[in-house]
Amino acid sequence: MTNVPSNQNPLYRNALEPLVLEESQRQLQQLPPKMLGSLKPERVLAQVVAYALNRLPGLYATSDRGWQFQQHQAQKLRPQIVMAVRQGFAAVQRDPLTPVWNDAPEPEPEASDTNERRAQARRRIASYRSFKG
Repeated sequence: MTNVPSNQNPLYRNALEPLVLEESQRQLQQLPPKMLGSLKPERVLAQVVAYALNRLPGLYATSDRGWQFQQHQAQKLRPQIVMAVRQGFAAVQRDPLTPVWNDAPEPEPEASDTNERRAQARRRIASYRSFKG
């Protein structure tokens, strides 16, 4: 296994990461001021970016020329990026196990009531389906 020194540029980059982060920051700023005050912005952004990137194709590049090509490809995915980020915000806001609110208690290691966990999962799935419409 070859170790890459941390002070070097990465050997590969995902062209969608900066676009998803930019869109996430844009949508975060559009949230109502009251909601913004109760959020932990760094946690929200991390969760939303990860959510969105997991639902978008990876556009990795290993050279400057490849990066330019993948950036061009990424621009074509703008509508999908906007939607994935929007869905990410909806998912993060509804997930009781994601501590992104300033007053949110840290989640318990394991929920004791299996039926309640199943009900929460059903509600999340139903809310995702209604959001897609």
